[in-house]
Amino acid sequence: MLRPCRLLLWQVALRVSYHVVTTSLCRGGSDIFASVQENSPTGQFISSINIAADPGANAIRLCLSGDNADWFYLDGRTIRLNSSVTKVLDREQVLGSILVAELICYEDDVIQSRYRLLVEILNENDNQPKFLQETIQPFTVSELTAVNSVVFTVKAIDEDGDMISYIIDQSSPDAWFFRVDLPNSGSIVLDKALDYETRTHLKIILWAQVESNTKEKFNTSAVLNINIKDGDDQYPHFLPCTPVSPGVPVCMNPTYTTNITQKHQDVVLEFSPGPIRAEDGDRGIDAPLIYSILSEDQGRFVINNRTGEIRLTRPVDDRRQTPNFTLNVCQVDDRLKYSVASVLVRVLYENTFPPVFNRTTFKGFIIQSSSPASIVSTYGNKVLQVRATDRDFSDGLNPNVHYFLHPPSGLYQVTQGGVLIARTNRLNAFDRHILQQVVARDEESGEEISASVDVEVLQRGQT
Repeated sequence: MLRPCRLLLWQVALRVSYHVVTTSLCRGGSDIFASVQENSPTGQFISSINIAADPGANAIRLCLSGDNADWFYLDGRTIRLNSSVTKVLDREQVLGSILVAELICYEDDVIQSRYRLLVEILNENDNQPKFLQETIQPFTVSELTAVNSVVFTVKAIDEDGDMISYIIDQSSPDAWFFRVDLPNSGSIVLDKALDYETRTHLKIILWAQVESNTKEKFNTSAVLNINIKDGDDQYPHFLPCTPVSPGVPVCMNPTYTTNITQKHQDVVLEFSPGPIRAEDGDRGIDAPLIYSILSEDQGRFVINNRTGEIRLTRPVDDRRQTPNFTLNVCQVDDRLKYSVASVLVRVLYENTFPPVFNRTTFKGFIIQSSSPASIVSTYGNKVLQVRATDRDFSDGLNPNVHYFLHPPSGLYQVTQGGVLIARTNRLNAFDRHILQQVVARDEESGEEISASVDVEVLQRGQT
């Protein structure tokens, strides 16, 4: 009985000894802390495995487990990176930038030990910065914004976490309106005063550049559109606008003119060069304007304060006493911004009949002389007067009729009394001159009438 008992004890001791030896094969290891550069190729060395046994031993089996275990594979006593062309290790895509797995050691398919595997992914400057779209939408800036003010702020982000600096592209057509004082702030400062009347829209190119110690210097650009908002800084002006000089947006107000007669009353007046109308100098605001007459003849003229229309309320009593009226018309944007234009109303005689000559051709004579000028005479040695009559006047003489020759002559001229004067020292005896047209023009009505003059040059002593 003793011998079988000893045999049994020996077998138990042998089995205990065997388990002690084989269990120690998974020991000697420790948790693994390592690092790897992002974008590293497949097979990149991660860490060695420090356990007592050879992982290739029949009784020992190692495996990797955990959420990130597929990023690694075992190669003997080493752990290597399991990446590929389609599976690139990107630090920015891994939560916390650390890969976490577990190294498990099996003996005879029984877990004997577990070791943590923590691998930090080292950053590489491999990303371009990106502008936040909400910070580069079209901006609206008032033209009254003070120079040196921050007008807007942009922001770009870099997934590598590097600092970003902002630069205005000086090749941009409107770059000179802005500047960047603090390159890392993204704040854009107004460097030149804005003027809505000159420019309503500006455009610049802004660069965002990554500041890093690596040789790669990634950057990106954005086109910024700036809309100028009109400010209330301009005076109203009457139309049509005549600039004081080319390129200067300041208008000279026109003088509005019209003609009436003594019979006109209760009529709306029509003016030249157009109706009385004004506009706000701030086109983007276009505030409503109010018209008023600053000087007028005891209510004879009234103005529609919204449209600028002027109405004559009663007739003119005596044209000779009041041949014209001069009104000052004002239009107001606000109490501090207004403009004044002159309105000239001319009172004309009634024009029922046009001026007429009593003949179509006048006959004249001039005696050759060394005198530089002589008056042309007619039959009976009377002074030749080429004068038109106007039945609108009791004496037939319209004071508004003026005379001129057409075409102009170098030898003759006509006075406003219709008298012809010749340059006799330039005439030769027996010459004959036909003046095609002596024109009589009514300067008020614009009506014209003409007649010709047949002039003979006589020799001295000839009658």
